[in-house]
Amino acid sequence: MKSAHILAVTRKEIRHILRDRGTLITVIFTPVLLLMFMAYALTVDIQHVSLAVLDYDQSPTSRAFVQQITAGSDLDLYGFVASYEEVERLLVRGEIKAALVIGPTFANDLQTLRGLPLQVIIDGTEPDSGGFAVDHIARRAETFVTQALANQLRQLGIDERALTPIDIRIRAWFNPGLKPRNDLIPGLISMILGMPALSVALALAHEREHGTLEQLMATPIGRGELLIGKMLPYLLVGLVDVVLIPLLAIAWFDIRLNGSFLLYFMLSAVFLFAILSLGILLGVFMPSQASALALSFLVIFFPGFFLTGIFFPLVSLPELVRLEAMFLPGTPYAIITRGIFLPALGIAELWPYVVMLLFQGVMFTGIAALFFRKKL
Repeated sequence: MKSAHILAVTRKEIRHILRDRGTLITVIFTPVLLLMFMAYALTVDIQHVSLAVLDYDQSPTSRAFVQQITAGSDLDLYGFVASYEEVERLLVRGEIKAALVIGPTFANDLQTLRGLPLQVIIDGTEPDSGGFAVDHIARRAETFVTQALANQLRQLGIDERALTPIDIRIRAWFNPGLKPRNDLIPGLISMILGMPALSVALALAHEREHGTLEQLMATPIGRGELLIGKMLPYLLVGLVDVVLIPLLAIAWFDIRLNGSFLLYFMLSAVFLFAILSLGILLGVFMPSQASALALSFLVIFFPGFFLTGIFFPLVSLPELVRLEAMFLPGTPYAIITRGIFLPALGIAELWPYVVMLLFQGVMFTGIAALFFRKKL
């Protein structure tokens, strides 16, 4: 294998990327745009859920309870209503997403510790907003009851801590606010950086489809030299995204990179080698760009939603499926990115996944070179 042959193919492919605006946009700007769209679409924090209140008690206690559950930006008090018919009308119009019904014995039941007579009505057409309202009201109601009980015990001269011998204090490491975005965005990088693999598969299929591959086949360039030469430019362009995407995540989404950026950059290069090798393999077998595009989405992007652990924990998958998932480059790389971004893992903890990516890259490239023929 001669380096001069590889460099010749690499220079040719770089010129193609720079001259073809579509390819340039796909490999550089599309990953950045995908991160923006997917981060906003998949990590929406539910706030300002409109809530109507039907208060049959009309006591200072019930009013204080309503004030407590609507404090902050989670639930917005739409107003007080007088009947169930008015609640139904507001729900049908979409003016509210939930309604709280307070029973007529609310204050008395709270004082006598018989519970809280509450009912929550939600809009079933938007179960996420309704479920959020139910959870929020339940938490605030529990706090309200606890405070009322503590006040009564203090009036009786009883220390409420004596009645709660179990003192559980929760502390979240690596993601103190338990924000889903801090966990999701590092995982999304493994999907977004698959765009160069899509481009290299399309480039190989494009040359076969338009007949320009015949000119390369007539040269003394070997099969492995040709494939590696076509892969290197996309690896270099992918490294630009490796720098841009974390900068966007840190500056725009306020994501912290707790680990080493240098380690992240180096291991991302290994991932690009593995995913581009997979793209080369797909391009070898596909006779047209349409088929290469369809197969790339089925093999590279579609499994990323289900088998890389980004949205569903790997431990929840059957053992055989977990084993298959580890042969997708995105799965070990998602573990690497999350490990570097959140708990700041080093190479001592991540080296098995690096070895797996290197193995995948060599295997995919070898299979592609084996089945690639320098003839039509």
